Amino acid sequence: DHRVQDHRVQDHRVQDHRVQDHRVQDHRVQDHRVQDHRVHNPSLGTFSSLDHGQRLAAPRNRPWEYSPESPTLQNQNTDETEINFWKSDFDARGFSTRDQDFIEKLVSRGDPNCKVDLAFLVDGSWSIGRRRFGIQKKFLMSVAETLDIGIAGPLIGIVQFGNNASIEFNLQTYQNSRDLKSAIEKIPQKGGLSNVGRALSHTIGSFFSSEQGNRGGAPNVVVVLVDGWPTDKVGETARLARESGINIFFITVEGADQNERQNMVENDFVDKSVCRTTGYFAINVPSWFQLQHAVAPLVHRVCDTERLVCSKTCLNSADIGFVVDGSSSVGTDNFRTVLQFVANISREFEISDTATRVGVVQYTYDQRLEFGFGEHNTREAVSSAVKNIRYWSGGTSTGEAITYASKHLFSKSKPNKRKLMIVITDGRSYDDVRTPALAAHRNGVIAYAIGIAWAATDELEYIATDPDKDHSFFVDEFDSLYQFVPRIVRNICQEFNSQPHN
Repeated sequence: DHRVQDHRVQDHRVQDHRVQDHRVQDHRVQDHRVQDHRVHNPSLGTFSSLDHGQRLAAPRNRPWEYSPESPTLQNQNTDETEINFWKSDFDARGFSTRDQDFIEKLVSRGDPNCKVDLAFLVDGSWSIGRRRFGIQKKFLMSVAETLDIGIAGPLIGIVQFGNNASIEFNLQTYQNSRDLKSAIEKIPQKGGLSNVGRALSHTIGSFFSSEQGNRGGAPNVVVVLVDGWPTDKVGETARLARESGINIFFITVEGADQNERQNMVENDFVDKSVCRTTGYFAINVPSWFQLQHAVAPLVHRVCDTERLVCSKTCLNSADIGFVVDGSSSVGTDNFRTVLQFVANISREFEISDTATRVGVVQYTYDQRLEFGFGEHNTREAVSSAVKNIRYWSGGTSTGEAITYASKHLFSKSKPNKRKLMIVITDGRSYDDVRTPALAAHRNGVIAYAIGIAWAATDELEYIATDPDKDHSFFVDEFDSLYQFVPRIVRNICQEFNSQPHN
């Protein structure tokens, strides 16, 4: 009997130990659940795999937005130190909350082989109807899906037009295909007439600006979708767009038949509007139900940047080489005036590694390459480099300077750039200028000659490309050089615009 009782006591102790062990385990489970609840709180943000690679999603809520009295937060942990930790320096993704640069939007790199800034002009007129407006949006969503939208690739903004035009969203609003498609789907129809000309004017004036996300180095492209034909004139506005470097594509759906053409405000509005009348920039779709067939050819054409020829203007498609006289007769103060003249002309152009590039040669009896094409790729950088050029002083060998510039500057010019040489001198050269100038002309260099004070007008005419009156200039005093800046730039642009570009 004593043994039985002892056995029962031991059994009781074992049971009591098991109960205590169970309580410990239960406490651990509850603690694990609290920790697990924190980890899986959906408000803390997640990673998600999207169409074009994995990107970071913004948090739907931030944990530090909960008040200390929040039941959820109290259940997670009632220790004040622990609460303060969650409210302090880091969000759930490990980004510092003090540094507000963590990503709030989904950002894609995009396709670098299709880096264009695209504006779609969407027909929201009543003539299109709600059903066809929906078809138009599906077309745009398919384009957004096909293009790999991103900061290093294509970016798209939408302008809807009716009686007037309004920007639905600009180039920097959506930087991935998924968000762009979602935004397109939500666009409501404006209604009104089909005033394409007014929409183009609005786009030229407001859309392609740095504030709207225009990147400068990417070609500007406008794609106009129109049901039938416009209710206003587009030709003159489209011409201004082309001269601004904008490539216009037209997609016309269910165009006018022979009987309807008499109702059109402007015949041949497509040919008057598109970048070039070669057929490349115009797509005609016979029915709205066939609009999806235009997705692939349109994407191919807008991404072929070499054929976006309207991107090239007189201000963004040249290599300009200044050949500057640094002889003793110029003097230090006048040399600074010449450098200011060079900087003023350069600032009139769009400077970048893909647009206009500037180089400078200074000469006396000898020659010196101050900087070559592509070394400075902004207006500010070029101006700074020009102003830092040191005055050399010496004799005047303009002919050898032209030969030197041809060899060391224009030989590095890109094939698709216009080669412009601007020679600035204040006296007669000690050597022959005619032979070097003719050699430069034969190599495609367009030469401008600027003479000051004692410069010889016959030499200026030898240097200058024909006709002399458009390429040769003379001024009595250095301080009057600035007056020729707008005239020289205007002549450069007039000559460019007079050339056939089809």
